[in-house]
Amino acid sequence: MSTSARRRLMRDFKRMQTDAPAGVSASPVSDNIMTWNAVILGPEDTPFEDGTFRLVIQFDEQYPNKPPGVKFISKMFHPNVYASGDLCLDILQNRWSPTYDVAAILTSIQSSLLNDPNNSSPANAEAAQLHKDNRQEYIRRVKETVEASWAL
Repeated sequence: MSTSARRRLMRDFKRMQTDAPAGVSASPVSDNIMTWNAVILGPEDTPFEDGTFRLVIQFDEQYPNKPPGVKFISKMFHPNVYASGDLCLDILQNRWSPTYDVAAILTSIQSSLLNDPNNSSPANAEAAQLHKDNRQEYIRRVKETVEASWAL
């Protein structure tokens, strides 16, 4: 069954194999092109540095006209990540564009979300409050998730 979403996902997969951005990787699960496993390395010079964060990306037949669902499998302590692992990221909601591919989504999570949390739209109120008012404690809590990310 060859839909435009599946053809686009094959193109996205080919790009991830040949031209993946630094610090991100992703591929479909073996029997379903609509579900992908992804890994994002924590960006340098951030509290997330040295982390290896696992995500799952769920596409539907409306992709790329509709954004995929993206969820952290790794435990995350971040102002814009819900306890469930779901993300609050504008490009996955109201600022989605069909020009975004898997590489662009992962790069945006790595560079925007992990580099520059948005405290004005918190998914995790405690993380947002610590990020704003007690940076030292916030960094300590993030470092715990970085260390937890090393476990398989």
